[in-house]
Amino acid sequence: MSAPVSIVVVGRDAALWLSACVLRAALRPAGVGVTAVELPTRLTPADVHASLPPLEALHGMLGLDEAALLRATRGAFSLGQNFADVSGATPAFFHAHGAYGAPIDNRDFFPFWLKARGLGLNVALDDFSLTAAAARQGRVLLPDEETEVFGRTDYGYHLPALAYAAALKGLAKRLGVELHQALSVAPTLDADGEIAALDLGEGRSVRGDLFVDATGGEAVLMTALGVARESWRGHFPADRVLRAQGPRFASLPPYADIRAWARGWVGLHPSQAATHVVQAYAGDLCTDDQALEMAGRISGLALADAVVSVSDPGRRVQAWSRNCVAVGEAACAFDPVHGVDLQAVQLGLVHLLPLFPVAADFDAERATYNATMREVYERLRDFQSAHYVANRYAKAPFWERARAATASDVLAHKIATFQARGDIPPSEHETFVADSWRALLTGHGVTPETHAPMIDRTSPEVVKGEFRRILSFIKDQVLKQPSHDLYLESFC
Repeated sequence: MSAPVSIVVVGRDAALWLSACVLRAALRPAGVGVTAVELPTRLTPADVHASLPPLEALHGMLGLDEAALLRATRGAFSLGQNFADVSGATPAFFHAHGAYGAPIDNRDFFPFWLKARGLGLNVALDDFSLTAAAARQGRVLLPDEETEVFGRTDYGYHLPALAYAAALKGLAKRLGVELHQALSVAPTLDADGEIAALDLGEGRSVRGDLFVDATGGEAVLMTALGVARESWRGHFPADRVLRAQGPRFASLPPYADIRAWARGWVGLHPSQAATHVVQAYAGDLCTDDQALEMAGRISGLALADAVVSVSDPGRRVQAWSRNCVAVGEAACAFDPVHGVDLQAVQLGLVHLLPLFPVAADFDAERATYNATMREVYERLRDFQSAHYVANRYAKAPFWERARAATASDVLAHKIATFQARGDIPPSEHETFVADSWRALLTGHGVTPETHAPMIDRTSPEVVKGEFRRILSFIKDQVLKQPSHDLYLESFC
């Protein structure tokens, strides 16, 4: 085969259309054509994408207007996630899309907070986060020069999935992606074992040089190529996921609420269209009917459009096999916590583009991509896994099972290092920054035994003054920000 000049992306929903749009936008100048084969959707009205901040930058690269997107999807902004225990046995904490604190004496803020906590400071870490403070007051952040100097402030979205897929499909058409629809596809392999074409049924077929499998857990193309799957079942206690929706909140919180209960957790993701509810649980501890009942009780909403699916985290041992690249769930399936699915699709595409074949022999590019994506997926898995193995929720079968779940060597080292000295060992291809890890681990009660000694050079008076200045700055800035509801009304 020569260098690819035609790409065929087959799949459904956001993974299909995001892949087609990104590849078309990036490779059109090189004369590479992109064809999308759309399979029937598996989404329901209850499905929502709770995205991470990098998606906003990708939308900008694609020329997607943010206001138009939120208007079309009836989506909303999200500044992070609030983790709560419905029993009240453990305090809530916030995982914010932004920085925690500001540098003191040109040094990282966290060790100063850690030392102060050891000396009796009774101010939570997320109280020093501008993003978390704004979210809890129901406000969005409009960054200005002052906030940019203070620290990083980011946001994600809550995007109703059906409407988001439709918006991406419209963009694909505008970008010139060739579109086909099929009820199913069957790959035809050539003598070398590579995919030559896709049979779309009714006498139709599509040929291509490089194929992208975005068919979800079915992984039609990767299965045909015989690519094995590695299960991550032992890392996660939930094997069932219920998705439903209830009425939208009268006033939209700009964050997701993740509420732990004895047999799982319930996530509430507000949008302008509805309140999207996710219930993750273990099937041997909770029936589907009980899960629906508890989701309604914990959310306080009358739920509709409930659908239950199996949660089976794991990855294909190769994300790129022969002339086929898998993205989304076809490459790797994740637990529902932290909403990393779109991030995984985005990372798969971002790492593919600089390795896109420019010659007939692309073994080196393929090997590099597979090694990179293994690291990417495993680091995303580790952050999700940390929510379970580090949890301190009440004694209950689900959460005891979570604490006993498998932790990778990398994750175990991260937690041990953090507990010993408050450091987060850096990992290659890490998605979540140190602030996110600190918020998660301290929120779950992992208390470092000591702090970086270099901060002891800064006098206590300076530290106290800086703490007061930071808290005062956060209070003043939050009061300036518009409410989430008013901003959506004016922005959209």
